[in-house]
Amino acid sequence: MATRVWKLFVLFSLLVGLPLLGVWVHGLPVHRYLVFPPPKAEYIDHAPFSWKAFCLYSLLIFSLTFPLAWRWIRSGRGAKKGGGGQQGRLPWWGYLGVVTGASAWILAWTRLEWFSPWQLHTFTPLWCSFILVVNAISQKRGGKCFMLKRPRLFLLLFPASSVFWWFFEYLNRFVQNWHYLGGEVSAGQYLLYGSISFSTVLPAVLSTKELLLTFPSLNQAFSGFVRAPWINHPLLGAILLLSASASLFFIGVCPNYLFPMLWVAPLLMITGLQILGREPHVFAAISRGDWRDVVSAAFAALLCGWFWEMWNYCSLAKWEYSVPFVQRFHLFEMPLLGYAGYLPFGLECYAVAGLVEGFLAEKSL
Repeated sequence: MATRVWKLFVLFSLLVGLPLLGVWVHGLPVHRYLVFPPPKAEYIDHAPFSWKAFCLYSLLIFSLTFPLAWRWIRSGRGAKKGGGGQQGRLPWWGYLGVVTGASAWILAWTRLEWFSPWQLHTFTPLWCSFILVVNAISQKRGGKCFMLKRPRLFLLLFPASSVFWWFFEYLNRFVQNWHYLGGEVSAGQYLLYGSISFSTVLPAVLSTKELLLTFPSLNQAFSGFVRAPWINHPLLGAILLLSASASLFFIGVCPNYLFPMLWVAPLLMITGLQILGREPHVFAAISRGDWRDVVSAAFAALLCGWFWEMWNYCSLAKWEYSVPFVQRFHLFEMPLLGYAGYLPFGLECYAVAGLVEGFLAEKSL
């Protein structure tokens, strides 16, 4: 247990310390990255839209995702012929989630006078309802679901999720890619309300991941895909760790160019440290051609991202984006290419859930 705590301390120190060290070394005012709540005024001059950058990013995203999506689609056609597996009834608590979710959605998008004292707090009931419904559909489709199969891990993911997303709020200080709108609250209220809302992120993504794994098409497509035996090589671990460290060190200095690393660098750092420590990691299974966990985690976050952005669109307490070079073609508040950030984010969610599960396993020994 002590070794695991020490490793987490090192990871935390690198993730939090490197961006601050970078801006300090380059003479930028460190205090503006530590103000709480974060200032609403922008101190970063975001680069304007660029067709060249838009096309390059589009090409990169397409080249990485199209082979996976096309393989999944093709396998889906074959899976339909073979049937969809066991199907049961939707549990009663699934219907409860539908009712509470629909109610929360209506309240989030309307401005009823009697509800005004609670208008800022619709995010959490919406996402708790989403988590219930997703788990209920998983239970219906496969006879099991994440929250009932691993209840201790499921419950621990709520507090872990708050800490997890607060880190991204911190990292956003160095790029200012999103900011919040809504009512004025004190620092204490901001911390409390934010922590409660952020607590649903990991349970939502991991529950959606389990739901995707109930689809035969995904299992058929990615249980025997491309093998990558080099994925566990220590040299790769060192490259990932150095790349992530350099990105985080310079992210506050070059925010217009390194903003995508907000989503990628933490994943690279966690994976690099785990490879060097010869520990299980998110990509370990693809060494033998099993891509199911990687694909399901990435696309689970993308699916959750659709709902995050949709429900955010007409809510009173909401967020907006300022993304360099690609701030155009919005789908809700998010510029279209910004949705690509959800793919590595899903893998980070899966990686953090693995860290939490590791603590549970050690505690039970």
